[in-house]
Amino acid sequence: MNQLSHFIDGQNVTGNSGRFGDIFNPATGEVQAHVPFASESEVDDAVQSAGQAQVSWAGTNPQRRARVMMEFVRLLQRDMDKLAATLSREHGKTLADARGDVQRGLEVAEFCIGTPHLLKGEFTASAGSGIDMYSMRQPIGVAAGITPFNFPAMIPIWKLAPAISCGNAFILKPSERDPSVPLMLAELMQEAGLPDGILQVINGDKQTVDAILGHPDIGAVGFVGSTPVAQAVYSQATAAGKRAQCFGGAKNHMVIMPDADLDQAVDALVGAGYGAAGERCMAVSVAVPVGENTANDLISRLIPRVENLKVGPYTAGDDVDYGPLITKDAKERVLRLIESGVHEGAELVVDQRSFSLQGYENGFFVGPHLFDHVTDDMQIYREEIFGPVLSTVRADTYEDAVNLVTDNEYGNGVAIFTRDGDTARDFTDRINVGMVGINVPIPVPLAYHTFGGWKKSIFGDLNQHGIDAFRFYTRTKTVTSRWPSGIKEGAVLNFPTLD
Repeated sequence: MNQLSHFIDGQNVTGNSGRFGDIFNPATGEVQAHVPFASESEVDDAVQSAGQAQVSWAGTNPQRRARVMMEFVRLLQRDMDKLAATLSREHGKTLADARGDVQRGLEVAEFCIGTPHLLKGEFTASAGSGIDMYSMRQPIGVAAGITPFNFPAMIPIWKLAPAISCGNAFILKPSERDPSVPLMLAELMQEAGLPDGILQVINGDKQTVDAILGHPDIGAVGFVGSTPVAQAVYSQATAAGKRAQCFGGAKNHMVIMPDADLDQAVDALVGAGYGAAGERCMAVSVAVPVGENTANDLISRLIPRVENLKVGPYTAGDDVDYGPLITKDAKERVLRLIESGVHEGAELVVDQRSFSLQGYENGFFVGPHLFDHVTDDMQIYREEIFGPVLSTVRADTYEDAVNLVTDNEYGNGVAIFTRDGDTARDFTDRINVGMVGINVPIPVPLAYHTFGGWKKSIFGDLNQHGIDAFRFYTRTKTVTSRWPSGIKEGAVLNFPTLD
């Protein structure tokens, strides 16, 4: 049985808490490894060590820090296949999807190579008589990231790359369900030239998370997960005086207008709804066709496409469209939500509740499902399913579609498919969602823009990656300076103003 470790001060460390978690192979249902869970004292030791190392790292000029990130990018490219295979084995997603997971993280690390420019402050000469004024961005100190299972490469890199580039030390607490890739990332950062202690990987559960949130020497916390947990983490972190950005759940809609290219829309729905078995915070889980004819035509085209999706283990290569869910509990939850949809009156037009994969009967596979005539009061609409289930909510008019999206409590991503520029512009202006796609089903911004939703999909003020990441992981210090030409006599007691 493979025994994983923490990564502390540049070394793999077994841990001494005596607590462990099981890591499953989602395709077979078998336990393939054990991961140690850190105690509060182990977290404290890692943070103290990180804090000591951070002082000299912050004093390293940004260009040298950028060179470490440049080498990290090269190493990610070198080990892409190795990282993808490990990721697929623990998560279950296909190899092609796993490579995409690594690639989208790599692109953020590429953006961080521009750190010397991104950290430049502002300067005003002669703001007053003999007075100059300037601002600088300085690191917070020690930051932490608590990342989810569904993107075990991408999201850890989204957190650690900008934090470290800004001169911080970073404590990464990856998901205990698939922590091998985050540990590999730490080793690659070390190989890239990162000093010992700047990146610490601490595995664990809620007890470990609570130790991170309560630690007085951690100045900022980033989190990605479900909305209830995101809200709790945000409350706990900010109550402890930390800066926090916490990203929660989603219910992403795709509006299909009567003038849309339906073949393009169907391709988009199949890819965005069922890719990675629906375990994406940007997955499209709700199709909103506008008008009865649009809905009927869309459903008739979707049914055969969904029925022919190939489900299987990543080892089957290109013959598989998506793999298993992450755990048995996740599988059972998705199946319960499907049953609730049937019970509440939705029409299950693609029903694979009896799906079983020969040779992998104990795996966590769920066949693709497609609902029609879903309404906004049903549980399958209100809750984030996080599985291979697409719900169709029919809208009579464009305004009905806009209102449906606007009234939903989540605001992560949304898409509209149309040929009409005026409709697209109106939709983009009015919709209260953080990321909008026009004929693009998964509008995840590239690394030089920022990623973040609205409403209950985010708790905090700044988004992930892009310039917002550099704002989040630094504090602004403003300096007002005057170099007098001679010694002045007397004190000025009134409030200072500039001439």
